[in-house]
Amino acid sequence: MRLTHFGHSCLLVETGAARVLVDPGTFSHGFEELEDLDAVVVTHAHPDHVDLERLPTLLEANDGVLLRAEPSTAASLAESGLPAEPLHPGESVAFAGARVAAVGGRHALIHADVARIGNVGLLVSAEGEPTLFHPGDAYEAVPSGVDVLAVPVNAPWAASKETVDFVRAVGAPVGVLIHDGLLSAPGRAVYGGHVRTLGGLDVREFEGPLEL
Repeated sequence: MRLTHFGHSCLLVETGAARVLVDPGTFSHGFEELEDLDAVVVTHAHPDHVDLERLPTLLEANDGVLLRAEPSTAASLAESGLPAEPLHPGESVAFAGARVAAVGGRHALIHADVARIGNVGLLVSAEGEPTLFHPGDAYEAVPSGVDVLAVPVNAPWAASKETVDFVRAVGAPVGVLIHDGLLSAPGRAVYGGHVRTLGGLDVREFEGPLEL
């Protein structure tokens, strides 16, 4: 498996023969230049996870690419004229020797006065490759068999104590840090330190594409 981080929550996952782009949002940069994608998958509707201005251009440059999203997000994208299909919790889609399975269903609570929207965590796997878990914006789903955990480290809905408990519950041996678009470099290091020392996770840093 090879991972490329385009900032914040956007990851290009290359596993087997598949190229899967997850959460191309407004805080992320460079994904719009990608070609030869097999699938684009969106965990939920917030702009930092799906950029409605750049997504059409990305799809045009990747003829035949699958666009799957959390169900309410898929409906909104389809209303905008984009060929999105829903990926419900408990469902999976297979392509190019890889599989993406959806878990969870709800975005984490931001505040009691803010309505909760849909969110699907994504398990990306292929035979003979590690299984990656990208949770979107939620810590509720704790699937088994995760080899690589993409850890959202900073958000209006998250606290370090919750992040550490999530990392411990998943129990993956290796992780990468995501959802860091609001952090300075020193702040990111603080959150990463918590994940390493308290969560016990072997965090790998991105210095270009990361081989796992």
